[in-house]
Parts: sequence; C-alpha cells; structure tokens
Amino acid sequence: MKRNYKIFLLGLLLAVASCSFTTNKIDTDQDSDRDQVLIELISLVLTRGHYSPKDINDNFSQEVYKDYLNGIDSRKRYFLESDLKDFESFEHEIDDEILGHKIDFFNLTYDRLQERMEDTKGFYEELLEKPFDFSKDESINTKYDELEYAANKKELKQRWRSQLKFSALSTYYDLKEQEEKKQEEDKSYEPKSDVALEQEARETTKKSMDEFYSLNNDLERKDWFTIYINSIVEVFDPHTFYFAPEDKERFDIQMSGSLEGIGARLQKRMDEIKIVDVISGGPAWRGEELEVGDVIQKVRQEDEKESVSLIGMPLDDAVSLIKGPKGTKVILTVKKVSGSIEEIVIIRDVVEIEETYAKSSMVEKEGKSYGVINLPKFYFDMENSNNRNAATDIEKEIIALKKENMEGLVVDLRNNGGGSLSSVVDIAGLFIKEGPIVQVRSGDNKVEILPDTDDSILWDGPLVILVNELSASASEILAAAMQDYKRAIIIGSKQTYGKGTVQGVVDLNRWMRNSELGDMGALKITRQKFYRVNGGSTQLEGVKSDVVVPDRYSYIDLGEKDMNNPLPWDQIDSADYDVWEGYIDFDETIKSSKERMAKNEQLKIIDESARWIKEQRGVDTFSLNYEEYKTQLKKSEKTAERFDAINDYNSNLTFTSLPYEEELFKTDSTLAEKRVRWHENLSKDVYVEEAIHVLEDLKLNNFKKSKVATIKD
Repeated sequence: MKRNYKIFLLGLLLAVASCSFTTNKIDTDQDSDRDQVLIELISLVLTRGHYSPKDINDNFSQEVYKDYLNGIDSRKRYFLESDLKDFESFEHEIDDEILGHKIDFFNLTYDRLQERMEDTKGFYEELLEKPFDFSKDESINTKYDELEYAANKKELKQRWRSQLKFSALSTYYDLKEQEEKKQEEDKSYEPKSDVALEQEARETTKKSMDEFYSLNNDLERKDWFTIYINSIVEVFDPHTFYFAPEDKERFDIQMSGSLEGIGARLQKRMDEIKIVDVISGGPAWRGEELEVGDVIQKVRQEDEKESVSLIGMPLDDAVSLIKGPKGTKVILTVKKVSGSIEEIVIIRDVVEIEETYAKSSMVEKEGKSYGVINLPKFYFDMENSNNRNAATDIEKEIIALKKENMEGLVVDLRNNGGGSLSSVVDIAGLFIKEGPIVQVRSGDNKVEILPDTDDSILWDGPLVILVNELSASASEILAAAMQDYKRAIIIGSKQTYGKGTVQGVVDLNRWMRNSELGDMGALKITRQKFYRVNGGSTQLEGVKSDVVVPDRYSYIDLGEKDMNNPLPWDQIDSADYDVWEGYIDFDETIKSSKERMAKNEQLKIIDESARWIKEQRGVDTFSLNYEEYKTQLKKSEKTAERFDAINDYNSNLTFTSLPYEEELFKTDSTLAEKRVRWHENLSKDVYVEEAIHVLEDLKLNNFKKSKVATIKD
C-alpha cells in the first residue's frame, strides 16, 4: 500500500507527463505545414487532456483575439485603427481556424506587425534627433490597455514622442540627481549643464531603442508563432503553457544553483520583467534591496556608462544581460513595489542552494524555549530519493529542537511557492497520528485521497504556521490540513495565493507518427486539482488565516484570482477525518491574538504603508514637465521615508542557532554570517513575535492528547 502511494505521488511530480488519456496520433509528411500541424496537435491535447477543457467557440475566439493583440502590441504603438478593421473579421473566426488547423489570422497580423515595426523604427530615430523641452506642460497616461489605437501614422508618431520623452525624462532626472550628489561630495566639482544632460538622456534612450530593435530583428517567425500559440492555450488557465523546442526543459527562468547571477527568479508580465522570487542566500538576498514585485526597467554593466532598457525585451535576453561572471557588478534600475525608482548595484555570485533548505532557530521568552523553522520551498530530488528533501530535513530540525526542550513550534511558510507533493504529505504527518492530508481530483472526476502513512507523531506540542499572499500550492496544502484538523493556528495574510491546480508537461512529439517536421516542443497542461480534507478547494480562495495581519502585499493584486482565466473554486465531499483534540483553548487563543493584533502599533504602520503602496501603484498619469515630475517623485520618496520606521522595530526576542550549527560555524564563517542576518531579521519580525505569543497561550489537553499520540524521535 505504501509503495503504491509513493508511486502515485511520483507520478504527480513527473516533469514530462505520459499521454495516457488518448492513443490518437497525428500523421504528417514532408509537405505538411508545421505551424498548422502544431495547431492541430495543441488543440487535440487541450481538448482531451486538460482538467477542464473549454469549448472552442466564438467566446473562446474573442479571448484569444484580445490576448494575442495585447501580447504583441501591449502599448498600442504599432497597429493603427485601420489595421484593427482588417483584423476584426477574425474576432469570431479564430475558433474555426483552430478547428480547421488554419493560421490565416496569425499570418495577417505577423506580416502587418513587421511592416509597422519597420515604420516606427524611423519614428524613434527621427524623434530622438531633436532636444526635448522638459519645461512644457504635458503628461502621459501609462494605462495603455485603455488607450484607443492611433487613427493614423501622425497620431501614432505623437504617441511615440510621448513615450520616448517619458523615458528620456526619467533618465534626465537620474542624471541630475547624480550630478547634485557629486557636487555635494565635492564642492569643487563642476556639474554638467542641463543641455548636456538632456542630450545624454536622449542618447541613452536611443541606445535602448537600438538594442530593442536589434533584439526584435533576431526574432524569427516561429518566436511570434509561439506567442500566438500561448494566447490560445492560456485561455484554458494561467498555468497551461506551450514550450517551443529550445525551451521545453524550462518551466521558469531561475538564476540560482550553479548559475552565476543575482539570485532572483524573473518572470515577464506584459512587457515588464518582474521579480517573482529572491533566492535565500544569493546576492540579491544579501543586498536586501530587491524584493518580490519589483520591476527591473534597465540594466547597466560596470564597464558601461549607459543602461539598456528591458521594456518589451524577451525574458531570455533580459536574463542574459543580468547574469554574468562571479565577482562582476551589474547595475539595475528598478521600479520598486512602492512605485519609487531606484538604482541598485549587485555583485554577481554563485547562488548557494544550501540557503533554499529548511533552517531553524531557538528563541527564549520568560524562561521557556520555542522553535522557529523556516521552509523556503518543498524540495525533493526526483533523480535520487536518498538525497535530502524537505520532509526529512524538517524531521531532523524538529528532533534537534526537541533536544533543546522546545515547548512550541513556528513553521514559517511565507513566500514559499510550493514544490513536492510527497514532501508536504510527509511533513503534515509529523504533526498528526493518522488521517488524510489532501485530496486530488482528475478531469474524469476520480478523487485520490493522500493520507499520512506513518501512525506516529513527531511533534504533538503547540504549533503555529505563518503564511502570506505568496504562500502557494504545497504551502497551502500543509496550512489547510493543519487548519482543518485544528492542529495549528494559521497567522498571516487574509488569504494565501490560491493555486490549487496540478500541472504536467506533455512531450508533443509522442503524439506524432512518422513526423518529418522536427521537434514540436511540449505543453505544460493542468491535469488535476487539489482539495482540502474538508472538501473545499484551495483554488482562488487559498487558505484564510485564523489571525489576519497586514503586510506590504495586503492590497496588491498578487494571487491566482488576479490572473487571467483561473479555474474556479469548487468543493467535493469531505474526507473522513477527526479533528485533533490536543488543545483546550484553541478558539480563545485565536480571539486573544486578534485582540493583540488590533492594538499593535507596528501593524498599524505596516497597514498604512500597504495602503500607500496600493495607491502608488494605481498612479498611471505622469507629468512630462521636469519640475512637476521631480515634485511628484520627491513627494513619493518623502512619504516612503515615513515608513522606514517599520525596519526599526525590535521585539526584544533573542534567537540562537542549534548546537549542531554552532559547531559548523567554527569552519564556515559564511554560514555564521547568514544566521546572524536571519536572527536579526527575526528579532524585527512582528509576525514571529505574535506567533510566540500564540504558542505561549496555547494550552495542551494532555489527557485527550495522550490517548491518541504515539511519539517518535
């Protein structure tokens, strides 16, 4: 039974899924059109293999039409109204094209886009020849999705002028700031004139545009066709995605592991390059300046004077500019989550995987010892099950903490985006004696219940789990299970991310018979859905915290519900499980925590900051007058400074490493430094402080607990 269960879990983890849902294959010959065959292939896999296949009809066609045009011209600076009139006949015909394996719409838009891009290349070259007047009262609206398409080339050229001027103004402001700083540091320094700085700003903008068009020239027709294909597949759900042959081994761009870079995971959203993860222990993490949600706008190498704009650049090209040899510097111009623009210098390094593993700390409060375990992700080595994984590491940390007489445990899952399903099931089993952990439903409505397979309990004491809006997938499974069992109190955001789906990657070549068309790539496709033991889905709703506390992401659209075409929330039958009866004051403890949090001054400041960040992100109109632009930025920077006090908070709790780590510090000074940094951050963490308060309040029902608990060490 246990062996079959493990095989099932590994099946869910397979990077390349089998094609067991059909035996159909597509025949081709050397005269077949590869793109048409790919359309046929994709539509067949989606309709037969997706968890919740959609009808390919006129409504579907409309969504593809809108998403595709937005994907290739998000700023509406290429196509004209006349182009859209030529395209609009296809708005309700794309479904027929897909079913008929035709690509007339793509061919028309591709040819027209190449023509318009050549036209606009002349625009920027001409417009950047002449100086911009930054004293004129003009403004720009950057909410491009609300713009109409330009009526003619004259109007389109004016749009380009505004966008180029905005880019140059941003650079001009930065250059002025640099000159003022140099003059402050050296009174004898003669600053450059405004005329010279304006010219330098235009030259920088032109170089960025040259780079942009150079990269576009390198794109082949197949690259644009991949965008079209993904406009089709992403209508099914946001996690279904087509990988071209050269990309099919990659689910994401990760500058970690053996890569020499900044230690951040990037994702392209619209035409922006956004930070979606900062790898613990990496250069960006050590610098403490980059954070999730930041947008990298420009990149400059240490031996270059001018930055390259990343706006509209393919993700691979952006990454190639950011990563580089260990020890070299890269300068990033970043739009912060708060809306402010900062220049951040990072020294590249080899990102150490060690820091993505679980780590723990002891904390003493009023004579009692508590443990804190941070788990960045649910890791598991599919190639070698004997290698370390999240479950065995958490088990070792708990055993080590118990030896130090731990009386309560905090498991920190904040920013944990998920990972191995087998690991999360095993970890949940460390806290309960027996019972289901998660339910998994396939597209054919078959439900598989994944239970705890070990009837012992490693930790039967007070338990708190910390989450936030970026806790996703496997994190949500663990938090949901512990909440349903009333085994732990969940503290954190109003809800977690809300990703309750399972994906597999299908090798499309396995669907081909005697193909002479070469590698067809792969399709990441949603195949299953997660459900809590109480029957509710974690999809969209995530896990709602027992004690809700504000953080900087509280009012920002970050979750699954904010993505396009997410699968809906639904519910299945509850699994058979018994609520844990090890506490005598569970609900009272939650009530007390809420009352404490409502009075906490630090959280009030954090909430105020979060509301301000939301407000800043909603600003989409900017002045093109330098003085007004400067005033707008200075006002924003001054407000941001008010919230610097958030980082000055101190809980007065002292955190220490476990004895086994103390021994490692004798030969590993880098590890010692990392732990010192982590402990300093923990001492400023109001959420961890409250978690310790909750552990203090939780009282164990030792009589009932002793009847069900079998402890292991």
